Amino acid sequence: MNIFKAAIAVVLGLSFATAFAETAQEAAVRKAIEPRLGDDAKVVSVTKTPYSGLFEVEVNGDVIYTDVKAQYLFIGRVVDTKTYQDYTKARLDEINKVAFSDLPLEAAMKQVKGNGKRVIAVFEDPNCGYCKRFRQTLEGINDITVYTFMYNILSPDSITKSRNVWCSANRNKAWDDWMLNGKVPATASDNCVAPHEKVLALGRSMKVTGTPTIIFTDGSRIPGAIDAKALEEKLLSLK
Repeated sequence: MNIFKAAIAVVLGLSFATAFAETAQEAAVRKAIEPRLGDDAKVVSVTKTPYSGLFEVEVNGDVIYTDVKAQYLFIGRVVDTKTYQDYTKARLDEINKVAFSDLPLEAAMKQVKGNGKRVIAVFEDPNCGYCKRFRQTLEGINDITVYTFMYNILSPDSITKSRNVWCSANRNKAWDDWMLNGKVPATASDNCVAPHEKVLALGRSMKVTGTPTIIFTDGSRIPGAIDAKALEEKLLSLK
């Protein structure tokens, strides 16, 4: 019995030592890589991966890879050649997940179609061509609630257009008139305040770098103007 206990103690001690060694190794890689990435790069974490001794470096909402001495950078995707699983995409999806319930929906326009049971949030810029294409796609989607955050990142004119829409008597109609038909919204009164700064800060905190960006209730996101089939498949997967 004593021998058995001693054996367990040795195993536990070795496991702890291994874990500690890996932690120290990750810290050493972080120390080496941080000054080489520049002042604008904020390293969030360094984790040893199971693939070829690489270390994953999470930086600015993205992941890159390096070796144990931080001499080389590997920028791109790690894909399993047998299953074709994209490990990098899976990690990025995990890193960039958001709590949908925490979104300040009062700063978004709300449009309900049908029973509205399926819910998404979209970051769009009024001068974004791909956003206009996605709006056309949404025209054919039923039983959905769409929260639209007007994310003005393309030009100063975007701020003006969004404010005019926000201050309209019917925001959804004004937005669709512009995005689908090119009808310019009426000029807003001087005393109307739109949530531009709040939405801009939100998008930046979520690392939304382009429009449209679609956020789903499970916290995942899809950048770009996906088509109706892809959107329906994604919504179906959430049930």
